[in-house]
Amino acid sequence: MTVRVRIAPSPTGSVHLGLCRTALFNWAFARGRGGQFLLRIEDTDTERNTQESLDAILEGLAWLGLDWDEGPDRGGPHEPYFQSQRRASYDAVLEQLFEQGLVYRDFSTPEQQEAWRAEQEARKQRLAYRGDDRDLAPEESARRADAGEPFAVRFRIPDGSTAFTDLIRGEVSIPHDEVDDWVLVRRGGGMPTYNFTVVCDDLAMGITHVFRGEEHLVNTPKQLLLYAALGAETPAFGHLPLLLGKDRRKLSKRSGDTSLGDYRANGYPREAIQNFLALQGWALDGETEVFSLQQLVEAFEPGAVSKAGAVFDPDKFRWLAGEYLRQEEPAALAEHCLPFVADAGLATEEAVRERWDWFVRACGAVQERLTLYADAADWLRPYFVGASELELDPKALKGARKHADRLSHLAAFAAWLEARPEEPAAERAAAAKEWLGEQGIKIGALFQPLRCALTGQPGGPDLFEIIDLLGREEALGRIRGAASGPLAED
Repeated sequence: MTVRVRIAPSPTGSVHLGLCRTALFNWAFARGRGGQFLLRIEDTDTERNTQESLDAILEGLAWLGLDWDEGPDRGGPHEPYFQSQRRASYDAVLEQLFEQGLVYRDFSTPEQQEAWRAEQEARKQRLAYRGDDRDLAPEESARRADAGEPFAVRFRIPDGSTAFTDLIRGEVSIPHDEVDDWVLVRRGGGMPTYNFTVVCDDLAMGITHVFRGEEHLVNTPKQLLLYAALGAETPAFGHLPLLLGKDRRKLSKRSGDTSLGDYRANGYPREAIQNFLALQGWALDGETEVFSLQQLVEAFEPGAVSKAGAVFDPDKFRWLAGEYLRQEEPAALAEHCLPFVADAGLATEEAVRERWDWFVRACGAVQERLTLYADAADWLRPYFVGASELELDPKALKGARKHADRLSHLAAFAAWLEARPEEPAAERAAAAKEWLGEQGIKIGALFQPLRCALTGQPGGPDLFEIIDLLGREEALGRIRGAASGPLAED
């Protein structure tokens, strides 16, 4: 049997991290077994669908590295891949269900249904909904429909219970008295509902395994009953744990950023996002936290997915981002940092590319200080602005001013630097340390004021690398300017 899995998002909002995690696990399961991964768009909610959301889904999942074998943008043998274009197939299945007597028309109004719910609440009961028209004679039901009376189509839930083996949760049994006679087609000839269309589409597209969020567990008995009604083999189901915020509630905007776009905009490396999502309910070996997409593909087993909710830890996410970022080659790092430098208004992309080798060196110099690509703008700012625009960090200023002889030390160093020939940063550093020894100046007594004068930052790259990146004349101007300005004050 060829494994066939799918992800079927609705184009009604941003690309949520929960969707990305579900897509990732489906994709990894298929790729690890030589199977196929499908993308299908569930666009029956016509009032909320947007082209912007659809574009974000296609672009976002592709950016995340999850290639699909069939889908709306690349076609396939089971077209169309938009639910809104599959209405004829749903109508054919609905007709079959009517012929079998497994569905019925429910003519009740929204007001009647609301009154029923209010009565249940008053009695503190929770009975599964059974429409008043459940036992209406087929001829009378057809007559009322032909007369134009609005109705919904509901599935007739039988007595008993539904049991199945969940690939993640094990044996699950749900009694039918907890399952409503659910709606297949909305009142007034509206679009078919999710529980109906998803079965029709999964059946038509030969889906063998369904991995989805825990919130869909309540839908599973409805769908299994529909598969049985159609005499079809059911796919295997696995329900992934919820993504929870630190408050252990379902992850939402209240808990922090939830969309893929937010994390991309903040400069999280793609590989870190992949890695972190894989850790939400699954682990490689219980110890290794940094691993590749290929390692996920090779090791992923549904039975190893946790049943408990996965607590989303933003601090760990940021740490993981830094682990990946600091492993990058400087040229790749520079490419990823460039948009953030440009967005901060430090320089245009064109201007940076004219000094590309210099920019690659600058990014490499601050690499150990970065956690996100977005951090690059702050750490690289001193190399793009003039001395008059340099912002002095209060911590750097305080550290510099604690050295009583800072002004004389800076003046002496400036004179020494000006007299030196142009030379590599490493050679200049070695010569400076020798000079400091000769002058009897402690390294900290010069280097803290010097760093403050050059970048205004309390930490950063090697000072002589900074001088090399700024250029000797710019460095001298900053040293002398600071010595006669902010560093002259107590």
